[in-house]
Amino acid sequence: MPPRPSQSSLFAAAFVRDPDEGWTGAEVDLGGAEIVDDLGDAVQESLGLRGDELTLLCVEVEDEWFAIVRYESDEDPRAFLSDARAGSADELGALFAELAGAVLDEDAEDLGVRPVGDFDLLSDLGLSSDELLELSMEEGMLPADILSVIAERLSFADELERLR
Repeated sequence: MPPRPSQSSLFAAAFVRDPDEGWTGAEVDLGGAEIVDDLGDAVQESLGLRGDELTLLCVEVEDEWFAIVRYESDEDPRAFLSDARAGSADELGALFAELAGAVLDEDAEDLGVRPVGDFDLLSDLGLSSDELLELSMEEGMLPADILSVIAERLSFADELERLR
């Protein structure tokens, strides 16, 4: 399996929404994540959650890819990965590819950036599936820039910038 991304190239933060107070965020250490469930455990630990809150995990690996995972109540996590090839790039990308339901074909022709997962995971929060796809495919946009735009649209940009 490919190595993990270096800590200097990885940024991970989780944001929880309180209906009265808005969004609150915390950095998340994904260094020990070996299976998909470890991602959710790291989010809960970082934010000190009770388990029923709406929570978003946002991850970016430098200029390569980003992922968003939505946790809510007892529902299965919903994930979006900006590029299915992240699954072959590193161990962490493989976890997000698995969570997003990406099927990796090492022999397939490189067709460029190919987002995978739940394109509607942010629709009820104000970002449609079309907008999420458009942002992900935007030429010249870095993962950090895209997450900043998403955070702005969902009203947690100040929290995101505070953590960066």
